[in-house]
Amino acid sequence: MTDTQLQFLRAVYEAASNAHHIWPAMAACEAALESSWGQSRLAREAKNLFGLKVPSSWSGPTISMPTQEFLHGEWVTVPAKWPVFADYAESMAERIRVLHANSSYAAAIAAVTAEGYIDAVSPVWATDPDRAAKVLAIYRKHGSQIVPVREIA
Repeated sequence: MTDTQLQFLRAVYEAASNAHHIWPAMAACEAALESSWGQSRLAREAKNLFGLKVPSSWSGPTISMPTQEFLHGEWVTVPAKWPVFADYAESMAERIRVLHANSSYAAAIAAVTAEGYIDAVSPVWATDPDRAAKVLAIYRKHGSQIVPVREIA
């Protein structure tokens, strides 16, 4: 993992912790996958870490750009409208709000393990049938490096 990737994971972990995500390290790994480690156009231009499309309650700025969706057994490009966030903290806070506001994510919110969370959230959140396995691979490889080491005074 590069220093830039580690810094990204730690920044997103902190945003997830501050937003009271139940599995902040897993959320950081989700963001790494969804945003190409913070390097996707959507992440760079909109601070949108999770590919969150404009929710009905959104009144902030938006950006339009295409996305890849796995539909009817194949990847297709479709147009989409995305919320623009001020920073990672706002992106994470909106993600948490969406997870709690939609009953489709109840099993993910109630998960007792990080792996259970990702297995429950992935089929609802994304069209990629391999999303959970991809996030778990990042988590298993880098999860122990995400939590910042804090010096004891």
